[in-house]
Amino acid sequence: MIQKINENERFVLAITPEGTRRKVQYWKSGFYHIAEGAGIPILLTFLDYEHKKGGVGPLMYLTGNIDRDMHTIRDFYATVKGKYPDQTNPAAVFPKQKS
Repeated sequence: MIQKINENERFVLAITPEGTRRKVQYWKSGFYHIAEGAGIPILLTFLDYEHKKGGVGPLMYLTGNIDRDMHTIRDFYATVKGKYPDQTNPAAVFPKQKS
């Protein structure tokens, strides 16, 4: 995916990082690694079912510190409610194993 992004002057990729329609403890981290590897920002977007609105948030330039960046993403989505709020968890990725 990083190669495809870098081969094009303009490229849009939309990813839902939960990666599933069931409740998960952690988001898939591929969206983060793709953006970081391609050197591009992430545009945070949302669909808020409770308030019947959607929109875009900040264009987020990654720091390379996934824990810090996920904290920023979690804060952005903290008030957004999906259609099934009991099926969602706050934004988090599986912690890296220390070697």
